[in-house]
Amino acid sequence: MSADSDLERVRGLVGAALASLETSRGRIDDLNVYPVPDGDTGTNLTLTVRAVAESLAAAEPAGRPALAHAVARAALMGARGNSGVILSQIVRGVADVLAEATNGVDPQLTARALRGASDAAHRAVRRPVEGTMLTVIRELAEEAERRAGDPQPLDDLLVELVRHGEEAVARTPEQLDILREAGVVDAGGAGLVELLRGVAGALAGEAVPAPLEASASPGPDAIHLEPSRYRYCTVFLVEGAALDRDELEARLEPLGDSLVVVGDETAIKVHVHTDDPGAALSFGTAVGTIEGVEIANMHEQQELRERRLSVVPSPSARCGVVAVVAGEGNRLLFETLAEPVGTIRVVSGGQTANPSTAELVAALEELSADEAIVLPNNPNVRLAAEHAAKQAGRPRRSCRRIRFRPASPPWSPTTARAGPQRTPPP
Repeated sequence: MSADSDLERVRGLVGAALASLETSRGRIDDLNVYPVPDGDTGTNLTLTVRAVAESLAAAEPAGRPALAHAVARAALMGARGNSGVILSQIVRGVADVLAEATNGVDPQLTARALRGASDAAHRAVRRPVEGTMLTVIRELAEEAERRAGDPQPLDDLLVELVRHGEEAVARTPEQLDILREAGVVDAGGAGLVELLRGVAGALAGEAVPAPLEASASPGPDAIHLEPSRYRYCTVFLVEGAALDRDELEARLEPLGDSLVVVGDETAIKVHVHTDDPGAALSFGTAVGTIEGVEIANMHEQQELRERRLSVVPSPSARCGVVAVVAGEGNRLLFETLAEPVGTIRVVSGGQTANPSTAELVAALEELSADEAIVLPNNPNVRLAAEHAAKQAGRPRRSCRRIRFRPASPPWSPTTARAGPQRTPPP
């Protein structure tokens, strides 16, 4: 295959994985009780894959080794949270194997890639725990190795691996006490299977059915849990020359737990739960330049998760909005307009980062509303929005663009039910 076709194929597969994760993000967040019940695993996995998709959207065609390196580095640079950092190593393990491929991907190469992913993920975690996404990726590698000699097409193999992954996720409560006590499966493992489901569906040309229990909500035992021993989830990137990953990990270990330190001599990603983020950042600045610093109050996140899961579901709204926006500020603007909760879904995109039809359909399906309005907000997104509107299982409208201007009282997107508006409402 040519460099152009390789890039397009990888873009398509990553886009399908992202759309699948977007669809299940809320459910996976709700499952999240380990290592701490902060309810962000689905979001962190989604944002990590989104970083890869955005990097690929701007990439130029290149040979397989260069493309594989670009994918692995994008996953490392964009990794969010504990699950995202581990996922970045799973991506790296797959990429390192596929970079060596001279022909197409077959069952034997798939088995090698998954084994590389499992090994890389386990190396990243100082104290691996059974019943987590580490267990699920290992079982996927073992199943792929068992099937490597079977004369079956790759897409059929991946569908079978999705089913095996579902079974592995279903067994996680038997392997980890906190999951059994809370009555949930591991969120990271569930997210990994959803990612694989998207890839398998893209290769098979059709959606791989979701498990029947996917819509089940966590029960009371999964809501009110002991908070983390430490308060702050701290993630940052260190860049420099001749970086020593092992030395930095040894310095960080006394600061807290859930420590994951991954990367190479030029870039290291750090994730740690600690009460002293400043000390962790100081260790980073002592050896290189830090960026991408994210510090989250896990106790506050847990309180928000408890409130969200404790709320009695209300009837869906009459109309919701899916908006394509560029920039964090615009995203926050739309999300603050969501009343009731669930009536607005935001998809990142714009002039040079166009979302796929699958991403828009996934956002439409997540809406808690009977009808929907799609706001492409850019001519380059309009065609994908129209296709998404046709595929959505609800009444919908597609507008070219909505521009905001100061108004009193503030305009609510739900008032656009009357029809597309080409000028701002008064």
